[in-house]
Amino acid sequence: MDGNGRWAKMRHRPRSLGHRAGARAANLCIDACLEAGIPALTLFAFSRENWQRPDEEVGALMQLFLRALDREVDELHRRGVRLRFIGERGAFSADIRARMARGETLTRANTRLHLTIAADYSGRWDLAQAARTLARRALEGRLSPDAIGEAELGSALALSDLPDPDLFIRTGGDTRISNFLLWQLAYCELYFTDTLWPDFDAAQLRLALDAFASRERRFGRTSDQLASESAS
Repeated sequence: MDGNGRWAKMRHRPRSLGHRAGARAANLCIDACLEAGIPALTLFAFSRENWQRPDEEVGALMQLFLRALDREVDELHRRGVRLRFIGERGAFSADIRARMARGETLTRANTRLHLTIAADYSGRWDLAQAARTLARRALEGRLSPDAIGEAELGSALALSDLPDPDLFIRTGGDTRISNFLLWQLAYCELYFTDTLWPDFDAAQLRLALDAFASRERRFGRTSDQLASESAS
């Protein structure tokens, strides 16, 4: 969800205003996913690298995060959304961690939309924590190192209970994945748009979905194989 700061700068306003506008865009995206019947949405809200930003901006983001948790969780629950967070929580304040836990507990049984917020997350962190998990299992004698393969590593990653993402959307004009879901994006369709995140709405999401629908997803096979399978 890139472009909040540039959106604010274009309007000669503080970056914090851009982040608030970005939070509204996130709500619009959630609404659009619910309307379209999309079963899972993961939002990259705060990367591990984002802690390097100016203290004033990080503080404003934390306050925005806290207010959003206070304001939105009950409404998400009412609408059947399951909320959860992935990433390293230790650096967040006790208040934020408590609200994260409350939101996850309250919405745990919901199934209409699996909404994941990646906060203090990175794809490399995800792989490292999975490796540590498997190493502990091996040391405890519950797993043979020789038995570790793709399935075992995948099972120890964040979001292991969900299918791999089908579509990755990056706003703001940059064409990179920036350390997000590195393992899970192996066969994901990538969609990049110059639209800044605060301007991303249901119409923009529809453009991304239409682009996704136009692509041929071969997963290593040939077009002729896919055509043959469709015919049969």
